Amino acid sequence: MKTPIDSKPDMKENESRYVPVTPLLTVDALILFEGKIVLIRRKNSPFENDFALPGGFVEVGETVEAATLRESKEETGLDISLIKLLGVYSDPARDPRGHTVTICYLAKGFGNLKAGSDAKDIRLFGFNEIPKLAFDHNKIIKNAKSDIYGILSQM
Repeated sequence: MKTPIDSKPDMKENESRYVPVTPLLTVDALILFEGKIVLIRRKNSPFENDFALPGGFVEVGETVEAATLRESKEETGLDISLIKLLGVYSDPARDPRGHTVTICYLAKGFGNLKAGSDAKDIRLFGFNEIPKLAFDHNKIIKNAKSDIYGILSQM
């Protein structure tokens, strides 16, 4: 399905461009801090009051890496260093608001932990203490198990 967008000044009258309708792009961060996993309690729907990985939408003109750093800082108060790309999660049913694709990074956190922006609360959890999470975040953490243990063994 294609949707028209506004014509540009260099286009002839009655000409239009079409862009495909695609999923929205998001990022998530699996942050390790003080030997545990950082989870935020969501302030807004969907999944209001549920725990989730910090993350959010990528802004136009922003790289996914910059979006991950920004969203992590806004929601957790932490600065992070990205360790590795964990994966791309694209199940059309992962977000009840519509089709989103998330790019998830494993990261180390630094600084003072403090809930902010979309986070009502923030907590640290051991790998075996993870509650039921929003979206597909339990799957992301499960898939990253060996990476998590590898990094934690070095901390």
